[in-house]
Amino acid sequence: MDMIHVRAVSPPDLTEHAVALLRAEPCVVNLVLQRDSVRNPDGDAIECDVLTGAANDVLRGLRDLGLGRRGSIVLDPVDTVFSDHAAKAGAEVFGARLSAPVWEQVEAHIRAEGRYPPSFYLFLLIAGIIGAVGIFTNSQILIVGAMVVSPEYGAITSVALGIDHGSRRGVRRGLWALSEGFLLVIVTTFLFALLVRGFGLQPRAFALGLRPVSNLINSPNFFSVVVAVLAGIAGIVSLAEARTRALLGVFISVTTIPAAADIGVSCAFTEWTEARGSLLQLLLNIVVLIVVGTGTLKCQRAIWRRVGARGRTRSA
Repeated sequence: MDMIHVRAVSPPDLTEHAVALLRAEPCVVNLVLQRDSVRNPDGDAIECDVLTGAANDVLRGLRDLGLGRRGSIVLDPVDTVFSDHAAKAGAEVFGARLSAPVWEQVEAHIRAEGRYPPSFYLFLLIAGIIGAVGIFTNSQILIVGAMVVSPEYGAITSVALGIDHGSRRGVRRGLWALSEGFLLVIVTTFLFALLVRGFGLQPRAFALGLRPVSNLINSPNFFSVVVAVLAGIAGIVSLAEARTRALLGVFISVTTIPAAADIGVSCAFTEWTEARGSLLQLLLNIVVLIVVGTGTLKCQRAIWRRVGARGRTRSA
């Protein structure tokens, strides 16, 4: 049984309306009201636990009242619940809706990933160097490690959310972070590869042109598109349903940071055909992930909205 804890600060003139809204919802339990107990912002404290299937409607109602604007609303995940009353309420009201994503939480998580502190670029650089070493040594393990370390998927999902909401600022910031980050990776791996070439540190197999890992990266094809499409769908679904294992699988399926690293390495060794192939691979993956991510967000919302509407009709 999935549940979230809601803590709200309500201006006194909205409290009765907010409490009435919560009391009318059978999937709201453990409702607590403390009058004039909150400062900054001043108001009444309201706390309750909500079954996730009802959370979207409850949060929408609280925000429509103005609590998000004039007070505050805080969501906390609930890990473990022992409540026959809540279980009974969920069984009576919900079917498939019981596991519906809480879109406020999903979008808040995506927005949090859409902030780009210096560590964002540091992780990109580290991932790029690991990817370059993987290319030199033909190590698929290091390539997978670079994919896991790289944080660019957060920026990609932020761009998708910005397109979905029509937020030009979110789209612009995400694309700028991706452009800056990958350019930084390409320049850094280029300098690293020049250092390797200057001191003759490249492995013998690489020097002889035996580069199976690099050839996989710089040769985009039909299968690259298939993997990018599936990864885009899986990434948004796993974010919406908090499936971290599935999301990790997405990280190691997307050929973005390895392609950026291969551009730098190929340029340092004047392998221009390989550099062009890796650039195409990088752009292909980013564009497909953004487009598919935006479409999946819209489809998921529409599907769960329809499921919710059917559930409410049956309950009525």
